[in-house]
Amino acid sequence: MNKTPLPNPETLAPRWYLVDAANQRLGRLAAAVATLLRGKHKPDFTPHLDMGDYVVVINAEKVVVTGKKRTQKLYRRHSGRPGGMKVETFAQLQARLPERVVEKAVKGMLPHTRLGRRQFTKLKVYAGPHHPHEAQQPQVYPLNTIPGAKA
Repeated sequence: MNKTPLPNPETLAPRWYLVDAANQRLGRLAAAVATLLRGKHKPDFTPHLDMGDYVVVINAEKVVVTGKKRTQKLYRRHSGRPGGMKVETFAQLQARLPERVVEKAVKGMLPHTRLGRRQFTKLKVYAGPHHPHEAQQPQVYPLNTIPGAKA
């Protein structure tokens, strides 16, 4: 009987990737980042192991959405108290906490399990172009930019 070889998690060295979110569509950016966090880009991907890499997203304040989502997309949170529902539009949340927009989009594309929560901790999102992870020497991960978008 043949056995399927499993990669050894101790021998896997996670890489660091740098993703520039400037002029990127939110959903397509989040899908690419979730793929890197899960490790689905690797040839020996195993769904039940944490094989993903670290991802640093910069320029989160410059991410774009299409259509009327800027004013119609709603983000809800609840304090747990009666009448504690808070609702914000995409534009309001992006002005207040631009990192949260990208984090929520990526988190929704990861598994809703203990493994997904552990993979989410490997995501680092920053509003501007500067980040404190230069020592890890992250590789730039190329994404297609939107044609005709302002730089």
